[in-house]
Amino acid sequence: MKINRAEFVKSSKEIKDLPPANKPEYAFIGRSNVGKSSLINMLTNRKNLAKTSSTPGKTQLINHFLINENWYLTDLPGYGYAKTSKSNRAEFRKMIRSYLKERPNLVNTFLLVDARHKPQKIDLEFMEWLGRNRIPFAIVFTKADKLSSNQLAKQIKAYQTEMLRQWASMPPYFVSSSVSGLGRKAILDYIEQLNTQLGQHFSGK
Repeated sequence: MKINRAEFVKSSKEIKDLPPANKPEYAFIGRSNVGKSSLINMLTNRKNLAKTSSTPGKTQLINHFLINENWYLTDLPGYGYAKTSKSNRAEFRKMIRSYLKERPNLVNTFLLVDARHKPQKIDLEFMEWLGRNRIPFAIVFTKADKLSSNQLAKQIKAYQTEMLRQWASMPPYFVSSSVSGLGRKAILDYIEQLNTQLGQHFSGK
């Protein structure tokens, strides 16, 4: 897939304020500081489409971007960051889960995990929640440039081992680096494949 156009649509706090659900939609989510904004900018080849920050938890709204005028890329608030109140964390959790369960045009959720770290309980629990609620998702291992190929293979194997304790198989997964552009083609091709499979389902676009 070639991205010719990527534009910010709106930020929403309430589900009722989201853009019309008339186009395929792909959400990106992960723990704070996992490199989500950098990945989105890398995928769209736009330096500042998603705001990057050294402060974890910068994204606090549901941000929609329109890609090639025919599908939405959604930047969701990160989870697991500590520099906010318990009530704020509960509010973000409710907003995120309501969106994931209720958004009718959501095709796939890309769950980002830092390739440098061993499987984290909070990520595994979130995957389990997605599975229980039958929300399709794929894993994106970020910051792969920080590891050697052997280290990266070891980390992915650790996730496979951990997940296969409860899952019949691993979900689709991708390896990425916002520095080198690794994973860009694979992720965009996957989105294009899913859009093609949807056919005329979104005829109102």
